[in-house]
Amino acid sequence: MKYYLIAGERSGDFHASRLMHELRQQDPEAEFRGWGGDMMQAEGGTLVHHYQEMAIMGFWEAATSVLKFRGYLKECQRDIMAYQPDVVILVDYAGFNLRVAKFAKQKGLKVFYYISPKIWAWNQGRVHTVKALVDKMFVILPFESEFYKRFGYDVDYIGNPTVDAVAEHQPSSDFFVRHQLDPQRPIIAVLPGSRKQEIEEMLYEMVAILPPFLDYQFVIAAVSNLDPNYYRNFERNNVRILFDETYDLLHHATAALVTSGTATLETALFDVPQVVCYRTSAVSYAIGKAVIKVPYISLVNLIAGKEVVKELIQSDFNSRNLVQELKRILNDDDFLAQQKAGYAELREKLGRSNAAQNAAKLMVGYLNK
Repeated sequence: MKYYLIAGERSGDFHASRLMHELRQQDPEAEFRGWGGDMMQAEGGTLVHHYQEMAIMGFWEAATSVLKFRGYLKECQRDIMAYQPDVVILVDYAGFNLRVAKFAKQKGLKVFYYISPKIWAWNQGRVHTVKALVDKMFVILPFESEFYKRFGYDVDYIGNPTVDAVAEHQPSSDFFVRHQLDPQRPIIAVLPGSRKQEIEEMLYEMVAILPPFLDYQFVIAAVSNLDPNYYRNFERNNVRILFDETYDLLHHATAALVTSGTATLETALFDVPQVVCYRTSAVSYAIGKAVIKVPYISLVNLIAGKEVVKELIQSDFNSRNLVQELKRILNDDDFLAQQKAGYAELREKLGRSNAAQNAAKLMVGYLNK
């Protein structure tokens, strides 16, 4: 069968690539085409556009890029019709993908959604749009099944693919030697995100707090889809940069500063104490604050249903608060024990899932009915 997949960011590219691998196990004749990244391409997918070209963060930034998005949307629609897939598989990225879903549905194509858009966080009325446009929804967060059920929409909970990825990771034994890191000094991992726009908002502040922590070495988790020279602006004494080795970094880290996103969950699953950070433009934040319906922004706290990790958002994200919260997770044993207990509860809720395999089996089964 022919599969057309659309992922709009790095984490979506990762999860889509794993799904493609499992789809090929279920359907040896599978052909893949779509929008995504290097990992999808490595799995044999024909890439139309890289997600980096479409990376926009924030409500205001998205609104001011309308013409650009319309152009991509029309190109995507034409490409889908030329390819004539058996199914269009959408991976998160709601602003673009729900428009693709509407088009595909109008053209009589099957639409699957792998990793639900976060409509439970804001504009929950969009669930009616999802019901009308998406044939099958595959969710990865435990509370999402109940959310959709409230609207009379049955979805498939397939487990969480991040849990599987962390569990499968094999750390390298020569990490410190290979990167010329000091094995005697603990590591503070700095995870600033994967989009240039969010890195610009976050990283200067994250590394500016270095002076009180000279007994530690700060290591930035960089991504190779951005220009390596860009990161050199942040390199200095006691700050190192590693490309595409986030899991190895987390395996060896003592604590972490993490931009809100999938990385907060990954950090928790590696049992690394963390401070969650987030900042966007003032206009985007004002719009977001008005429409977001959930009490937290990090996946850790959302899944736990309580504050497990401290979230420093917008004006609270500053050097003084960063220093204070990082010192807490490094020096306050009671606070650290409380966070680790929250992590244990989180892992219990998520379990071990084989999410991509579960989704692939269900998808091929639905398509063969």
